[in-house]
Amino acid sequence: MSNHNETQKAAKPPPCDHAARLIETNFSVNDRQLHISGISVSELVEAYGSPLFVYDEDVVRNRVETVIDLLPPDFKLYYSIKANPNAFFLKLMLEKGVGLEVASGGELFQALHAGCPAERIIFAGPGKTVAELRAAVAAGIGELHVESIEEAITLSRICEEAATNLNISLRINPIDAAGGAMRMGGRPSPFGIDEETLDEAFRHIIKLPCLNLAGIHLFMGTQILDAEILLNQYRRALCLAREVASRMETPLRSIDFGGGWGTPYFPNEQCLDLNRVRSVLEQIHSELKQDPLLCHAQSVIEPGRFLVNEAGVYLSRVTRVKQSRGKTFVVIDGGMHHHLAASGNLGQTIKRNFPVAMANQLNCNEKIATEVVGPLCTPLDTLARGAMLPPTEPGDIFCVFQSGAYARTSSPHDFLSHPPPPEVIVRQGTPHLVRRRGEPTDLLLDQITPDYANTLDGNQDEP
Repeated sequence: MSNHNETQKAAKPPPCDHAARLIETNFSVNDRQLHISGISVSELVEAYGSPLFVYDEDVVRNRVETVIDLLPPDFKLYYSIKANPNAFFLKLMLEKGVGLEVASGGELFQALHAGCPAERIIFAGPGKTVAELRAAVAAGIGELHVESIEEAITLSRICEEAATNLNISLRINPIDAAGGAMRMGGRPSPFGIDEETLDEAFRHIIKLPCLNLAGIHLFMGTQILDAEILLNQYRRALCLAREVASRMETPLRSIDFGGGWGTPYFPNEQCLDLNRVRSVLEQIHSELKQDPLLCHAQSVIEPGRFLVNEAGVYLSRVTRVKQSRGKTFVVIDGGMHHHLAASGNLGQTIKRNFPVAMANQLNCNEKIATEVVGPLCTPLDTLARGAMLPPTEPGDIFCVFQSGAYARTSSPHDFLSHPPPPEVIVRQGTPHLVRRRGEPTDLLLDQITPDYANTLDGNQDEP
């Protein structure tokens, strides 16, 4: 028994320092400072202030090209723009021939504003409003993913009123989940049509006018780092695609396998094996081509995080350092209102540190356990707990890696009325401001001051 346990321990990959990995693969160090496409973090903070998000365009471009190279024929790459909807990213994706997947009317607006042809837009999401459905129909998007019979009925009525047809896919919540860091299948869910009710849903939806049933959509997990889990997920999608296609008079035209490709944050996590992913996709492609009901279907892969996350860093200056009952607290001018995920308050059960560093004190041998906190009036505003960092002084630059996705875009900027941070893209060694820093006057832009003149007299009737 002990030999078996020792073999298991020996086979387990060693912990990975993802900050060091990202510096080696995406960035560089010069004079102990992190450099992004050759520009030091001190230069960036001096030019654009603190806090700020910085993205390296070359890292995104290389990652997109890598994924496109992995895809077999008849597979199409889409970018889930919820990961980071900055217009610069959207235009870069369109330049590379990538379609856009949206999940709200606001994201649809941004996709169209970025110049995306409507036919290259997929609209998914469980809570589409009537206004959002009308906008999708008016735009003539390529495909809308229906998540309930009720949504399909509403959409059909809107299409009839507009005298137009729309391609739809059925999002299915499967009985058995394929796993993943966050499982989304095999349990009660607001997402999709439960597999056990698929027959009933199909019978209703196929009769609705103006809706062209093109395919299916499955998304059973996110932050997946194991290619075998992807393979199981994709094979489950094939089974359900065959089931739906067998009920249709025409072959299936679309299979959306979802996204879910992960990027590792924590020492026990390993990078997704892209060679194995290539093999997985080739297996799925081969199975598709052998099935007459599916051989003409376009397959969709829609990662968001995987395409942009590792290109981004969040930089924030240290404002002060203090001691409290045996702990060292480093206070920065940013925090959870800019990067909720790094604080551990965006879905983490156990709060763990993202890859972090003092970006102007790299390669320093002396390290001490450090609590890194922001300026907000809540103990939740902590971006690192017990992180081993160099002795720190005011003016140092704290860095959170893995900040290209679900960072600025998923954070409560209005909390305590601090200004939202700017975004900077470094392109071929030249930084470009792509979103300005917030200003105090922005806080008043959507506020309306009531006219109390006619209501000051308490004897007046209510309006």
